[in-house]
Amino acid sequence: MKRALVFPGQGSQFVGMGQDIFDTSQVVQEMYAKASDILGYDIADVTFNGPLEALTETRVTQPALFITSAACFSLIPDGFEFQLVAGHSLGEYSALFAAGVLNFVDALSIVKVRAEGMQAASQVQKGSMAAVLNLSRKDVEKVCQQASETGIVQAANFNSPGQIVISGEEAAVHKAMELAKALGARKVVELNVSGAFHSPLMAPATEALRAAIAKATFNSAKVPVVANVDAAATTDPQTIQANLIQQLESPVLWEDSVETMLNNGITEFLEVGPGRVLQGLIRRIERGAGVAGISTREQLETLL
Repeated sequence: MKRALVFPGQGSQFVGMGQDIFDTSQVVQEMYAKASDILGYDIADVTFNGPLEALTETRVTQPALFITSAACFSLIPDGFEFQLVAGHSLGEYSALFAAGVLNFVDALSIVKVRAEGMQAASQVQKGSMAAVLNLSRKDVEKVCQQASETGIVQAANFNSPGQIVISGEEAAVHKAMELAKALGARKVVELNVSGAFHSPLMAPATEALRAAIAKATFNSAKVPVVANVDAAATTDPQTIQANLIQQLESPVLWEDSVETMLNNGITEFLEVGPGRVLQGLIRRIERGAGVAGISTREQLETLL
């Protein structure tokens, strides 16, 4: 059996996530204390007590999700084998922590800059995102190309067969939604997000992210990391740095990433962190794949 660890991204957050592992682990409590020092506010309090409006602010959501996933991973004992890692968008930073590319402090420091930059970029230029169901990649790309006469719009997430998210300027996204419906999409849903992630509207966040990445120490990965931007597995730290910068404005190739892992012999996927979003997507991509999750102490004990 070959196993991959996968880490969720924005959208998987909920108030109270990770609280039971925090309450029962001194190691995890120390991680949250260190994180609060880096962030400048009590991240444990907002994660466990909310309110939800505060937790769903991008500048808070991303660090909170990273810390929850990193805390879950930290409880997996040495000797538990896995052959590949990947994360969905923000989850890629959790994957890099698990693969030993970044230590906790460096990873969170970059995530902080990324999250603040993405929130600021969203306020500079109002954008939108929408999920398009049961339309082929080719058709979604065609729709975006036609709608781009109205403004910037592109595919942002290739999540699974028949589930693609588009992102861009509001008017262009709305035009693409109309065109997708006309082309036969089963459902088109505008998402409740603060900005146009994984599109050129995130460009204002790039320089600060590049500077934060340059300050951090990147090691060779202990196991290959499958990157969002090209769905290729790599252990090379310089390639990983370049991928993270490109990832900000590029589509998340999640379906392709799962295919890469399957082609590398992975038969079991373990989602480390809150929610079950990736487990659902992986089942849609490969019905026969084994999937499980670790987000509570009970799940951890069951797994081990």
